[in-house]
Amino acid sequence: MSLLEMKEMSRRKFIQSFSAAAALGAVSPLLSASAQAATPLSQVEIADLLWSREEEKVARDVYITLYDKWRHSTFSNISKSEQQHMDTMLFKLTTYGIPDPALVPIGAFSNRDLQNLYNDLVAKGSKSLIEALTVGCIIEEVDIIDLMKAIDHSTHTDLDTSYQNLMAGSYNHLRSFVIALKMQGVTYSPLYLNQDLYTAILNG
Repeated sequence: MSLLEMKEMSRRKFIQSFSAAAALGAVSPLLSASAQAATPLSQVEIADLLWSREEEKVARDVYITLYDKWRHSTFSNISKSEQQHMDTMLFKLTTYGIPDPALVPIGAFSNRDLQNLYNDLVAKGSKSLIEALTVGCIIEEVDIIDLMKAIDHSTHTDLDTSYQNLMAGSYNHLRSFVIALKMQGVTYSPLYLNQDLYTAILNG
């Protein structure tokens, strides 16, 4: 099973579990009274926000860890951008009165599937610098796909704008990792994005 298939299965399971708990009233306190007074989020939209917040933390923590391993500036630069992405998702969670699922320590996650994903990505990226930069490309490819799905689920323009801004950042990150690989003599081919979209991103 590929990384994207595993991640998609985990994401789908998370959304289904969250929606089922909400249907039973188990997560009804998540939305504050002020948030409910506005147009409320669907349970899928809430699940997407929760997932995206920790998904951005996976990217940040992997890049911090791989920078410590390889001292390649691309990881350091992009980890700072991922922190901004995390902050964007935290702002949206706060706006809608949703508790933050993200744990403070580097490499620690409340979602077990994302914890396993982090562990796998760090293990792969610790093998060599080329593997590490390839991990960066993979993370950004999958993040782009997940953000497109979140936009498709969203009925709120403020969420759409936030996701679109994150996706623009992921485009830039993917380009940076591809360039870094090229400087190592490696031509990266997309594993998850279709070739047309990948080419458009690189030419953007």
